[in-house]
Amino acid sequence: MSALCGSCEPVSRHSPPWNANGQHCSFAFFLPYLFFIVGNMISKSTYYVAGIDIGSAETKGVLLAEDSTVAACASKATGWNHAESASRVLDALWLKHGLSLPVAPEALVATGYGRISVPFADKTVTELSCHGRGALHLFPEVRTVIDIGGQDSKVIRLDGGRVRDFVMNDKCAAGTGRFVQNVATLFETDVAAFCGMAEGQDPCPITSMCAVFAETEIISLLARGKEPSSIASGVLHSIAKRIRALAGRFFPVGETVFSGGLARSREMGRILEEELGVRLNVPKHPQYTGALGAALFALERVKEQS
Repeated sequence: MSALCGSCEPVSRHSPPWNANGQHCSFAFFLPYLFFIVGNMISKSTYYVAGIDIGSAETKGVLLAEDSTVAACASKATGWNHAESASRVLDALWLKHGLSLPVAPEALVATGYGRISVPFADKTVTELSCHGRGALHLFPEVRTVIDIGGQDSKVIRLDGGRVRDFVMNDKCAAGTGRFVQNVATLFETDVAAFCGMAEGQDPCPITSMCAVFAETEIISLLARGKEPSSIASGVLHSIAKRIRALAGRFFPVGETVFSGGLARSREMGRILEEELGVRLNVPKHPQYTGALGAALFALERVKEQS
């Protein structure tokens, strides 16, 4: 591609910004060099790593600077193409950070159930390890992590900063964020508003153990004139009871962190605390805990290789 500048002959975009007679061309010719210089300055002064958590409903990303400070967080709905979802989140991270130049992350770690579908990831790490690592970074004394995601719910026991044991419910949607989302759709609202309906309400018991049967039971309760707000409270209480049963033999001990998308609901946290009899630490943005852990693993990878 060529460009004209006054008396200058057509020159390449990458030609020197002056002609053979030493005359300076327009400032536009300096822009590519300016971008190149600034880009080099940025890449040499600091570097960034990224963690991408591909969940069943939402793909989350965290961008970390080399000093482990969070530079940006972003999320997008998970589509059928996990690689594309991860790419869109990565683009959103740079945009939120305000970095106009396309500086690639020094390392990228993918986690979540769609982690193996990200071809540009430098490494993949299980969501168990990433949630544990992210929670430990935010709460250094954490011993137990309770995560309620869209596809599963899990209780993780940490010892010395490492995953010692865990239990997971990934066989049935009941007790997961997907169940709440389905019921919220039935109520023609979103998850945040649905959880808000439950605040301060007496729960209407949901007895079915299967997500499909539970939804049928909810429809029956509505037909019998039960208040939607009481049903919403009953749904959250049923999830808390499932988490309590899931924890089983290693009932939460020590400092406990509640993470995952459903942890954004204060009412869900209150009900879960009541059911478990423990105080829960909830990150400011609990849905990014896994992505934060992945980014920390990416930062560790860079430091090990340097």
